[in-house]
Amino acid sequence: MESQYISSMLALLFAAFLSLSSATSPQENFLRCLSFSSNLSSPIARVVYTPNNASYSSILESRVRNLRFWTPNTPKPLVIVTPLVTSHIQATIRCSRKHGLQLRIRSGGHDYEGLSYVSQVPFVVIDLINFRSVDVDVENRVAWVQSGAILGELYYKIAEKSKSLAFPGGICHTVGIGGFLTGGGYGLLFRKYGLGADNVIDAQLIDVNGRILDRQSMGEDVFWAIRGGGGGSFGILLSWKVKLVPIPPTVTIFAVRRTLEQNAIKLIHKWQYIAPRMPHEMYFDVSLNQVNSTQDGKKTVVSYFIAFFLGGIDELVPLMHERFPELGITKKDCIETSWIESIIYLGRIRNQPLEILLDRDFQTPLTPPSFKSKSDYVKEPIPEIGLEGLWTRFSEKEAESGVIYFFSYGGKMDEIPESSTPFPHRAGNLYKIIYNVGWQPQENINSDKYISWIRRTYSYMTPYVSKFPREAYINYRDLDIGTNSEGNITSYARASVWGRKYFRNNFDRLVLAKTMIDPENFFRHEQSIPPLCKKHGH
Repeated sequence: MESQYISSMLALLFAAFLSLSSATSPQENFLRCLSFSSNLSSPIARVVYTPNNASYSSILESRVRNLRFWTPNTPKPLVIVTPLVTSHIQATIRCSRKHGLQLRIRSGGHDYEGLSYVSQVPFVVIDLINFRSVDVDVENRVAWVQSGAILGELYYKIAEKSKSLAFPGGICHTVGIGGFLTGGGYGLLFRKYGLGADNVIDAQLIDVNGRILDRQSMGEDVFWAIRGGGGGSFGILLSWKVKLVPIPPTVTIFAVRRTLEQNAIKLIHKWQYIAPRMPHEMYFDVSLNQVNSTQDGKKTVVSYFIAFFLGGIDELVPLMHERFPELGITKKDCIETSWIESIIYLGRIRNQPLEILLDRDFQTPLTPPSFKSKSDYVKEPIPEIGLEGLWTRFSEKEAESGVIYFFSYGGKMDEIPESSTPFPHRAGNLYKIIYNVGWQPQENINSDKYISWIRRTYSYMTPYVSKFPREAYINYRDLDIGTNSEGNITSYARASVWGRKYFRNNFDRLVLAKTMIDPENFFRHEQSIPPLCKKHGH
């Protein structure tokens, strides 16, 4: 009772303060609107932060996962709301619309271009940090998980109840469920069970009118769109019902390093032919990066071959000897473990208890503090001369913190139709490429030289990757490939430039779904799906 009284008094003081102001700015008008919102099931004042609040900067920074967007010149939100109940979200939508403020939605803060917490126009952030419950139903092999939960929280809750079930998510455990699933979401199990979004069977969405919709009430077109059509376009995703998939008690992993002197280029060249045709139970990737040579201290480029296998060493080693003897994998290279422990090992958070998966503020070493990323898809093996040219890109100074990943496709991904979800990169893709370059925050002022390196490398790869369009992965968002206008009406032609790279022929169906659920384009950002333009018929 005491806490309710304090909350009520805070709300009254909040409203009283606003009533004394002239309420002429968009921020003041928005706050006044919130303070007088009716039908709130819980006082909202204690989850509203403005730059005048002592906690504002810490709340904002705590989930800025790319410090490239944490500089004095980065636009900041007028208000941050960390809702506790759905009525807080509904009020924030209503007041943002009423007073012309853009709304950005943040679940984990991993948006690669910072679009979940940065805008070039006056905006409000809804941070779903408090919407993080996970309810696992082992008997029916499903879970309900709220969008603000991180992957690690979902994994931990599953492992608490079952050693034979998992969810096909990624290895970076601090990624928010909302962002992961709205972009498709891949991980160690995607060649066996498909993407995270392929395993969503229901969801709850708050639309522009504040309605709470499930799969049935939102309709199949919108339900299709939210499973891979990108975040921030259709509404605010509250929670997801996902399928849990069976796994064996023992899995096997290896991570081996090969240098140029150990025929790394030839090994990668052959990997292209072998990896996509491995059994569905196999996840197999390669990375390239620059390191100091252990012999003479000079810089060299190494490749790491990393594999995850749903089975034991005695199955994996003979398979590698049969399919890829040149890599020379032995039992000593392999580790038998559980699925949950493999997440910790391959997520490079080794020697930590399982509880580390619950730490959403953990600074994962998988991504540097400030970074720029780009992506590609490969449909034909790259010739050795092409790989040699890529190798030489790492001789440049800016490549010291660069890394390039090759993620093999095939398996279940070849069997799911391109139109099954908005994510179109299915059959015909041998592997995906991720380019990443990072730097320390104190070097943000010199970030252009690193970004220039990754753009030059991306340009070099043009002859070797997908064409017409040159495809990209929406969850590695890249504003280099085009942006929307900032007006209320987004150009369909402008959006289709990047839209077809992310979604291929699924883009047009996404536009139709957007028109159904948000025809006035309230939920928008630089790469949001546009509605059909009523005036011009675009």
